[in-house]
Amino acid sequence: MAVKMISVKEIAKKVINHESMFIIDARNTGDFDEWKIEGRNIEIINAPYFELMEGVESILDKLPKDKEIYTICAKGNSSKMVAEKLVEAGFKDVYSIEGGMKAWSEHLEPVKIGDLENGGSIYQFVRLGKGCLSYLVESNGEGAIIDTNRMIDVYQRFSEEHHISITHTLDTHLHADHISGGRELAEKIGATYHLPLKDAEEVTFHYVPIEDGNEIKVGHALIKAIYSPGHTIGSTSFIIDDQYLLTGDILFIDSIGRPDLAGKAEDWVGDLRQTLYQRYKKLTDELLVLPAHFMGINEMNDDGSISEKLGTLYRQNHGLNITSEEEFRKTVTENLPPQPNSYEEIRQTNMGKMAPDVEQQREMEIGPNRCAVR
Repeated sequence: MAVKMISVKEIAKKVINHESMFIIDARNTGDFDEWKIEGRNIEIINAPYFELMEGVESILDKLPKDKEIYTICAKGNSSKMVAEKLVEAGFKDVYSIEGGMKAWSEHLEPVKIGDLENGGSIYQFVRLGKGCLSYLVESNGEGAIIDTNRMIDVYQRFSEEHHISITHTLDTHLHADHISGGRELAEKIGATYHLPLKDAEEVTFHYVPIEDGNEIKVGHALIKAIYSPGHTIGSTSFIIDDQYLLTGDILFIDSIGRPDLAGKAEDWVGDLRQTLYQRYKKLTDELLVLPAHFMGINEMNDDGSISEKLGTLYRQNHGLNITSEEEFRKTVTENLPPQPNSYEEIRQTNMGKMAPDVEQQREMEIGPNRCAVR
């Protein structure tokens, strides 16, 4: 019986639909411990492929007898070998995940968030393998993409299928954990690329600066910029039609942004507190917060989206309920996770100072996002 193959898109659908899955991850234990497929109803075990080259007897007691089994590795080769060993051992419903964790890291799954009051809608592109979130605002045949990932073909296909002309791409800040595709997409399709002015002092390319209070019309929709520093000095949030608040890496569902990825934690922690405890406080509680990242599958709603009302976050998010400024400063500066992989090279790339090829970009982005205070 031949091994069956399954795409990361099909796996993503299962994760978003909270389906039950049993996965064998055949990568080295260190890689597995750092980063793996997660889901509400996923059971996953680590069994390095070199331990299974002679057969799967060593893990038989861990395997379900009545479930489909999925195997994954770094690039899709070793997992196929493990799947073949499972078939040889008598397991029938065995699938090898095509492209492995490299493909999983790059997959974007579009989820409709809702409609706009003035006509149109907003979509969230969920990058399950990296925790990145990007957005498409569309109205009257026009569209804007915010915090574009480097896999720009996904946005192009989606906009073409929905007859949307992308007129603007925007970044909430200069990203340090993933490579922005905003400039490349804008250049390719003739759109305007926007970057917050204070984050763009070292960029080497043409962009249109965006500052506090600036407004961009997309069809009948209005995107309004709110200066919200703290993660970076230029971090800017966007309010869409007075309904949605795109917070970039300043505020997440279950945490808050880290201020240190440019080496300025002590300098920027005060800005972060001012944004979270003053600027955002002036906004209506009914705004639906849409961040640029999520930290874990527990933040996912039943429909696969990552969102929550601002008022709810002020009640439930610990980072928004630290009354003492001294305690806030201590919490933020002493609970920082490790720096993202290749974060300085990613910043240099997003400034236009480096031009890595596609394979180098993939390697730079491998691993989880680490943009939040733990």
